[in-house]
Amino acid sequence: MINPVNKNATREARAVLTYLEDIRGKKIITGQHTQTMAQEELWQMEKVTGKLPALCGFELLAYSPNINYPSCDEAALKEINENKGTLQRAYEWAERGGLLTFTWHWYSPIGGVDKSFYSRNTDFDAEQVFVEGTPEREAFYHDMDVMAELLQGFQEKHIPILWRPFHEAEGDWFWWGVKGMDTARKLYREMFHYYTEVKQLNHLIWVWNNPRPEGYVGDEYCDIVTADFYPPEHTHTAMTEKLDSLKKITSGKPFAIGEIGTIPKISEMEKEKADWLWFMMWSGDFVLSDRFTTEEVFREQYNHAYAVTLDNLPKLY
Repeated sequence: MINPVNKNATREARAVLTYLEDIRGKKIITGQHTQTMAQEELWQMEKVTGKLPALCGFELLAYSPNINYPSCDEAALKEINENKGTLQRAYEWAERGGLLTFTWHWYSPIGGVDKSFYSRNTDFDAEQVFVEGTPEREAFYHDMDVMAELLQGFQEKHIPILWRPFHEAEGDWFWWGVKGMDTARKLYREMFHYYTEVKQLNHLIWVWNNPRPEGYVGDEYCDIVTADFYPPEHTHTAMTEKLDSLKKITSGKPFAIGEIGTIPKISEMEKEKADWLWFMMWSGDFVLSDRFTTEEVFREQYNHAYAVTLDNLPKLY
C-alpha cells in the first residue's frame, strides 16, 4: 500500500494511491499532456486509437501571476493565450472520471522577460527564497498563494491531483534548478510544508520529478518518483534501464514517466515487468504528427491488454 506523505490526505487521494498500488506491475496508465482549450492531442488519440488516455496532463503556465507581457515574443504570447482557461477543461476531465496531473512552467515570481520560467530569461535568485524579508521570498509566497486558491477549487469538488511541481529539478534550464539540485529540493519542501500544513491542500498527491539520487527530495516528501525522457524518434522500449536507475533513489516509492516524447512499448513493459505506474506523452508534434511515433504504434500500445485507458479506468472519486 502507498501511504500518503500527507497524513491528512483526502479519501479521494487515498483511493487513487490505492489503485496505483493495486495495478503496479500489472498495468500501466496511458497519459497525455495538453495545454490548450482545444486539447487536440486527446482527440487525435481517440481518432487514431479509438480510445482516450486514462490520465490527462494540464499546464498552469498562463496562471503564473508575474508574466511580463510587454517582453513576450509572439510565440510566448500564443502559448499563454492558448493556455488561458484550461482549468475548466481539467474540471470537465474530472467529470468524465479521468485522472489529472498538473505541470507548472512557473513564470519567474519577480523580474524576468519573455518565457521567464527559463533561467536564461530571469535573474531571480531562488536561494533568496529562504531568507526572511527578501523580495524573492515575498514573491514566491505570493505566487504560491495564488496557485493554492486555484487548487483549492479542486479540493472543494473532491478531485485529487497528481501534483508535480518544480519538474526536471536536475537541470539548470528552469529558474528553480539553476542554483543546483539542493536549492530545487528545498523549494519543493518549502511548498510541501506550506500547502499541507498552512493551506491544507489535502487532495494533492505529491510527485517528485528528478532522476538523480543526489537530488532526491526524500521519502517523507513525495508519494511517487518520476523522470522525463525524450528518446530518439521512433524509439519504443520498456524504459527498463531508466527504471532500474530510478530504483536506486529509493526502495519504498513507486515510479512513473512524467513526460516522454515517444510512446513506450507496452508489450515489453509487461514482458520485462517494468512496473511503471503511468507514462505521459508530451503535447504538440509529439502526438499530432508521425515524426516521433506512427499511428500504427499508437494503436498497438493503446489497445494492448496491459494498458489502462479511460474506458477501463475504474471510478476512483
